[in-house]
Amino acid sequence: MRLNKPRIAPLQDHEIGEEQRALLGERFKGQIYNIFRTLSRAPKAYKRFMLYGGYILSEHNDLAPRERELVILRAGFNWKSGYEWAQHERIGLQCGLTEEEIARIKAGPEAAGWSEEDAALLQATDELTADAFITDATWARLGFLTEKQKMDLVMTVGQYTQVSMMLNSFGVQLDDDLTLDPDLAK
Repeated sequence: MRLNKPRIAPLQDHEIGEEQRALLGERFKGQIYNIFRTLSRAPKAYKRFMLYGGYILSEHNDLAPRERELVILRAGFNWKSGYEWAQHERIGLQCGLTEEEIARIKAGPEAAGWSEEDAALLQATDELTADAFITDATWARLGFLTEKQKMDLVMTVGQYTQVSMMLNSFGVQLDDDLTLDPDLAK
């Protein structure tokens, strides 16, 4: 975590007004994560953010869930987003990544044990998070993806770059049920 306290405090239960309650909706009847408590301080932006983020995490994104989580975790790690990593480590396991693979994501595309496809996805993520561009060589390595999947890859990394920037800059702290990865402690 880059900050040990929030710059923008998440809404407390007593601060959640009708507009925020309507935005948070039925799916947030239980725990409301700090990311949503924080972002809902800007209700109109939050509403639009959730529409696009909903696309990225939906069946409309043509990346398979495992591959989607592979690139989300790599983007979060590259941006040193402890919150992003902690949330998506759990989601990645639910989507078919193993604990060993999640640990290896931190080592990047050159680490031993990746398939050619996984290494290409990680390389593309590294290029996007370093230079906002996938090189011709890496684009060719992504030949196993459809054109739409390549678009969704770039959009997924872009979405989670934005998410990581917000989490890091706003100082969103881990929810009580999350554990900070020691590699992202500072």
